Amino acid sequence: MSQVLDTPPPTTARATAPAGDDLAALAARHGLTVSGARPSLPRYVRQLWARRHFIAAFSTAKLTAQYSQAKLGQVWQVMTPLLNAAVYYLIFGVLLQTKDGVPDYVPFLVTGVFIWTFTQSSILAGTRAISGNLGLVRALHFPRAALPISFCLQQLQQLLFSMAALVVILLVFGIPVAASWVLAIPALVLQFTFNAGVSMIMARLGARTPDIAQLMPFVLRTWMYVSGVMWSIDHLISRHDDLPGWVGPVLQANPAAVYIDLMRFALIDSFRASQLPDHVWMLATGWALLAGIGGFIYFWKAEETYGRG
Repeated sequence: MSQVLDTPPPTTARATAPAGDDLAALAARHGLTVSGARPSLPRYVRQLWARRHFIAAFSTAKLTAQYSQAKLGQVWQVMTPLLNAAVYYLIFGVLLQTKDGVPDYVPFLVTGVFIWTFTQSSILAGTRAISGNLGLVRALHFPRAALPISFCLQQLQQLLFSMAALVVILLVFGIPVAASWVLAIPALVLQFTFNAGVSMIMARLGARTPDIAQLMPFVLRTWMYVSGVMWSIDHLISRHDDLPGWVGPVLQANPAAVYIDLMRFALIDSFRASQLPDHVWMLATGWALLAGIGGFIYFWKAEETYGRG
């Protein structure tokens, strides 16, 4: 009898506990929202714009700290791509003779290496943007897209440092200053947009599967070899008539090759418009919009998952 009297009726808990719908209504009535919920796309863009100063400061700080332990410091920002260009010149230009038939090969090669390094470094940094900064992601509330964008901005700043050395090389090898150099500005803007979009795609994939960061160097190395960094795509097509008809257009439409060729066209007077693919500016703009907008939306859709698990 005592056990029966001490046992509360089974309906008591159900009567006193609010239902799930009641809890949601109560939270909404008092202005409560789900912690870390993904904001709408327009609101997300506004939040990102409001933190533009953080993005710029974060990228500058990362760039300053990158070579802080090296004795030569920031000089390595220029020396690294120059040393890569020297190695590529020895292997491809001298041993494999890819310089044959390519006028101004050294400026051609150095420009390709510098512009490719911008894309390569942006994507590699973007792949680790979330997985490599989990402490920051979990400690602070901010639009996570700020991280891959700031890493791309860091690589753009590094490229601008390197461009000073590129200008010296162009002048030393007899390339005159021309009005076409102004075209480098829109080309870099389009390339930055493309790089940022791809970086956001890779940031989401890298946050879910960190092992992708180990695979990316091999993927990017293969991409570099088909992007005309060390050799002329136009020269290859003209010399090999036995290639399938689709090979040339595919190689020329490769986004990395498009931005490299646009920069060569802007800076090197011997690089003619005939060496560019048809409608090259439309192609460069299309790649930038596709990657930039598509990558941003793809990254935003997983906003509430970053740093969890």
